[in-house]
Amino acid sequence: MHIMKQTILIVFAILISTVGFSQNHDDHHEKIKTLKVAYITEKLSLSQTEAQKFWPIYNKFEDDYDALRDASSERRKSIDMENISEAEAKKLITEMNELSNNRHQLFQKYMTDLQTVLSAKKIVLLKKVEDDFKRKMFEEYKNRHGKSRRTP
Repeated sequence: MHIMKQTILIVFAILISTVGFSQNHDDHHEKIKTLKVAYITEKLSLSQTEAQKFWPIYNKFEDDYDALRDASSERRKSIDMENISEAEAKKLITEMNELSNNRHQLFQKYMTDLQTVLSAKKIVLLKKVEDDFKRKMFEEYKNRHGKSRRTP
């Protein structure tokens, strides 16, 4: 198990060092996704069986949640907030409520699905691990962005 952790950390370090040099946005996104998979797998100590069942559930939730967020963002962009009518505003409120309900239902299904493959403890730990990963990525971004600004 110790060798597996070292291997994942080495892969993590290599990928982090190459992420900053990626010119292609999709390539950059894929590298970060690979890092995230390795990080979550290692931090949750997922067995091969757990990982095979977990990742399709996780990825589907992420994709569905992103689609809801993107649809909401596109809808907001299409509205002239300065000149919105009362009727349009009421319709928008209804849409916002529907979006909130859809997100809640999606999350409930996600939690139910996760419970079929992971222990409750690992599900609770998942949120912390995701937050830790985001923090590490943000720190890496800040370090790279700060260094590029200081370079003449």
